[in-house]
Amino acid sequence: MKTSPSNFASLLLLATALTACPSVSTPATPSSSGQSTTTVDAEVAPDEAATDAAVAREVASDAGTSTAEAGASSGREDMLLVSGGTFKMGADEGGEGDERPAHDVTVASFWLDKTEVTQAAYEECVAAKVCTPADPEILATFGGLFRGPRKPVVGISWFSAREYCAWRGKRLPTEAEFERAVRGEDGRRFPWGNDAPTKERAVFSTNAPEDVASRPAGRGPYGHDDLAGNVWEWIEDEYDPFAYTRKAASTGKPGTCDEIKAAQSKLRAEGKQGFTGTNPIPTECEKSIRGGAYNYPAQGLRSTNRIHHPASFKLRMTGVRCAKDA
Repeated sequence: MKTSPSNFASLLLLATALTACPSVSTPATPSSSGQSTTTVDAEVAPDEAATDAAVAREVASDAGTSTAEAGASSGREDMLLVSGGTFKMGADEGGEGDERPAHDVTVASFWLDKTEVTQAAYEECVAAKVCTPADPEILATFGGLFRGPRKPVVGISWFSAREYCAWRGKRLPTEAEFERAVRGEDGRRFPWGNDAPTKERAVFSTNAPEDVASRPAGRGPYGHDDLAGNVWEWIEDEYDPFAYTRKAASTGKPGTCDEIKAAQSKLRAEGKQGFTGTNPIPTECEKSIRGGAYNYPAQGLRSTNRIHHPASFKLRMTGVRCAKDA
């Protein structure tokens, strides 16, 4: 699905004219380890954004795919198979406490979207009146720098991400599945291998995401694009700081919400701020996000990096990629 540059430019002008320009804020500033130091754009946007929805419908229509066909399509032409097996998840050194220890996890084969979900693809779901529009103020950031039919959709909550994947006949990936897709059979540190990130391999240390699949040199072991950098991606699992030391660690599954809250309380009581990164230790059950983002330094793109936010948050650096059982 492609939208001609001239048509998209016209739609962008329409959206800009009808949407008030928000004040520009600075993206979250990561620490040297790659953990975000502040929560930015964390406010939940209104569910109704009529102007943005109208533009969404026009873009989806221009893309040449009917909403009925889009919702009914559950084919795997846009997905790549990740082979099942046992791999090393986590790390024994480096990063944060929640990334340790390295341990064996077994996953079944599954399909994973080749790219992050694009705005054009997501807008088809909006046009079908299934998905809530992405936050228009986030998309208008920096004069519309975040807008584009081939740019990853951002400014959507975990709930909207999950809803979109279900509409496509898919689901969100688990933390273990995402890390398997990045590390493959050889336990690599980054999707392309163990060499440090470069601007030819990933979108990082910059002000905005770029079109999906713009860095083919950075593809993962199974051929996926942008598994490191560009935007973070919502994950199905609740974030559990003690997931890797629980009895079910080999399955890749987190603890229950009550167990997670108890773990967070324990960390606070022991003064272990920093175990989950430089953001405050959560006080509720949050959702995991994976993959690093455009505003992170190179080290933040490591395959074991774990970040978390409340499911209701809509962030300018977080999008989605869907999975499907094989």
